[in-house]
Formats: sequence, C-alpha cells, structure tokens
Amino acid sequence: MRFDIISANPDILNSPLNYGLISRAKDKGYIEIFVHNLRDYATGNYKQIDDEPYGGGAGMILKAEPFFKVINILKQQRDYDEIIHFTAQGELLNQRMANQFSLKNNFLLLCGHYKGIDERVIEKFVTKEISIGEYVLSCGDLPALIFIDSISRLIPGVLHDSESAITDTFQTEEIFDCAYYTRPEIIDNMKVPEVLLSGNHSEIEKWRKDSSRKKLERYLELNKKKFLISQYKKNKE
Repeated sequence: MRFDIISANPDILNSPLNYGLISRAKDKGYIEIFVHNLRDYATGNYKQIDDEPYGGGAGMILKAEPFFKVINILKQQRDYDEIIHFTAQGELLNQRMANQFSLKNNFLLLCGHYKGIDERVIEKFVTKEISIGEYVLSCGDLPALIFIDSISRLIPGVLHDSESAITDTFQTEEIFDCAYYTRPEIIDNMKVPEVLLSGNHSEIEKWRKDSSRKKLERYLELNKKKFLISQYKKNKE
C-alpha cells in the first residue's frame, strides 16, 4: 500500500512517520510513504505557496498552481484509488471506512494549511473529503497521520497479534471493547473484578459483554445529540 502526502509542513510528519506502528509497517514492507513538499513545486524566487483570498478577509489560502503541478506529475506515474482532502465538512472517518480503505492500494493525501486550499484544486482532483471530528486543526497533516495509522494497522502482519485488530473497538458486535486489567491484582486498594480471576470462561465472557454494553451506554449518553441525529438520518434512508 502506498501513501503520497502533499504537505506545506513536511517537518510535522517526520517523527510520527518514523516511529511506532507506521514505522514498523514501513520497515516490514507493508506500506510505502512519500512526502512531497508543496514548496518544491512553487514558482518565483520566494517559492510562495499561499496568497490572500479573493474578496478579502482574514487568513491566507494555499495557491492552486503548486498543487496542480505536483498532482499532475504524480497522476502520470500511477493511478490512485482515492485522492483525499482532509476538511471539517468531509465524511467523518470511522472504522467501517478504515476497513474499506485497507483493501485499496494507492492514496494521495492533500494536507491543507492556513484558511485552506484554493477550491479549484478540490473541484478538479479530490475524490473524497474526510473529517476526523467536529473541530478545527492547524493543518491537514494531523488528520493524514491518523488516516494512515487507522488503515495500516488493519493490514495483516502489521500488528504483532493478528487478532488484536479484529477484536478492537468498533470491529465487533459489541461495538466497544470491554475493560481490561492486568497485574498487580490490587493497587491503591483497587482490586481486579473477581470474575476475571475465577477461571470460569463462560462467566468471564458474560462479564466482558456487560462491560462492553456499559461503555456503549456511556458513549451514547456523552454523545446523545450526535447519535440521535445519525439515527434520524439512518432511519430516513
């Protein structure tokens, strides 16, 4: 699987791409990641990549020309399954989407900055817009890292335990994984639930399902409004 990232802030990506799970996936040969510095495709003595918005207003906009140049070069070299722009108005990334993306091969990721990217870049090239939540970030590089991590860990062989991705939160019928405990048995007068020490596997399984249900109930309570809206939309389909 290959990820090409177009970034105005490539240094932001260095540490996350070279440590942890993403780095292991690269070292094992499961993924390839190529970062393209937007400034390398800008023109003029100062290699300017941003300018003031037409119509006035605060902030700066990433210029279309360097995006057009680098995207056209990359598209001549390979076909992309998706060209993705990370934006607050995009489709909210979830586990179902990550599962689907994990079956594809080539992604081109566009990372915005400042007030955003010239809309003509999005209209011409982008096949999918993705959001990682209802909040604003300083740049699109952070969602790009989350996107890569969420997909890479689903590739068979990337994780040490082949079952850990299968039983993760949002992957099972219980939606949320259960609570877990490990040694020591007691810390600060807080004890591991007795059932987990019992050796009774059927009772342990019942406890885990109940723990998952309680996590779901808490999630729904914390996100009640959003859940009701999503259910309303689902019922209308």
